[in-house]
Amino acid sequence: MSILSSVGRIATRYSAARARYRSERALLSLPIELRKDIGWPEIVVDAQNSRRIAISLSEAR
Repeated sequence: MSILSSVGRIATRYSAARARYRSERALLSLPIELRKDIGWPEIVVDAQNSRRIAISLSEAR
């Protein structure tokens, strides 16, 4: 495995994570009533008090 392929893989993961978080922030900025209408998952506060999106297996399928 070359260094360039490793860097490319890391850059791809970073880009995907950044897009996911950007989308999450946009959805979290919507009013709660609208989020319920579109079926956005609930917000769960974990042990470290950071917000996480809870997605059950039934919703992911």
